[in-house]
Amino acid sequence: MENLHHKVLIVGVGSIGERHLRCFLATGRVEALFVEVNATLRQTIAERYRVPGFASLDQALATQPTAAVVAVPAHLHIVIATQLAELGLHLLIEKPLSTTTDGIDRLQQIVRDRRLVAGVAYVTRNHPLLTAMRTALQDGRCGRPVELIAVSGQHFPTYRPAYRDIYYTNRATGGGAIQDALTHVINAGEWLLGPVDRLVADAAHQVLEGVTVEDTVHLLARHGGVMATYSLNQHQAPNEFTLTVVCERGTIRWESHLNRLSWLTAPGADWQEERIAPLERDTLFVRQADQFLTAVEEGSSPACSLEDGRQTLRVNLAALASADGGGWQSTSS
Repeated sequence: MENLHHKVLIVGVGSIGERHLRCFLATGRVEALFVEVNATLRQTIAERYRVPGFASLDQALATQPTAAVVAVPAHLHIVIATQLAELGLHLLIEKPLSTTTDGIDRLQQIVRDRRLVAGVAYVTRNHPLLTAMRTALQDGRCGRPVELIAVSGQHFPTYRPAYRDIYYTNRATGGGAIQDALTHVINAGEWLLGPVDRLVADAAHQVLEGVTVEDTVHLLARHGGVMATYSLNQHQAPNEFTLTVVCERGTIRWESHLNRLSWLTAPGADWQEERIAPLERDTLFVRQADQFLTAVEEGSSPACSLEDGRQTLRVNLAALASADGGGWQSTSS
């Protein structure tokens, strides 16, 4: 494997960890290995991908990996990421960055001191149409943004049939719709418009069987002067995601499920649009892996920095506090 530039350790190969393993291998740029405490799963994944699997982190680290993907439940992210950063490994940490802000200052300091590349795996930032939407907003195609409307929903049991048996069942481990799904949408909104500085949220468990965490969320927010509305559920039949930004002189709309970016700049005019072919489910994760590896090689910024991930974590925590009866919340650190 002399032609491979990176030795990447995947920490945890549950559903998302296995996807990271598969997609890093798909780049053709890595030698991969993983650590998994579940012996049956460890054997299955090692045989499926023909890569070494280890029962403990210490055993895996003895092979001297150069980078790691942290894909354990969210409440363990910072402890493990800090241990890896102290050893000089570049990091891609699954979203959300954590379930509290504890320990993040120290992790960021180690990353700075060791000059490491460290990012958070908000994979939507690798979508070509969201990237094009951000470019259009930055170029001022429709003038100053004034409003965002995001509407998203899917049938979670179809895509994560084991949801009753994983982290999702408990907010403390990163479960519930706010930390699991809405956090992707919020992070996309912050990438487009800057940080959310205050919000109010309503959330409830409405449909999903076998859990008590919220599966439906409505959230009002302010990105500075931009007013925002976020609506999401994890139980509807259609798998849909529409993100609209209304500006002074026009509107830009991304419809992920239709693979379409549209814009309209005059009343009564026709929508202009850009379409792409439907993406395979792994495509964005392969792009994310490629972008991370390139950032490591060049010493450049990952798609979502630790600070950006920390900001979205502040929004998660504020949304949870608001939904539990706290009213309007500030996201100030």
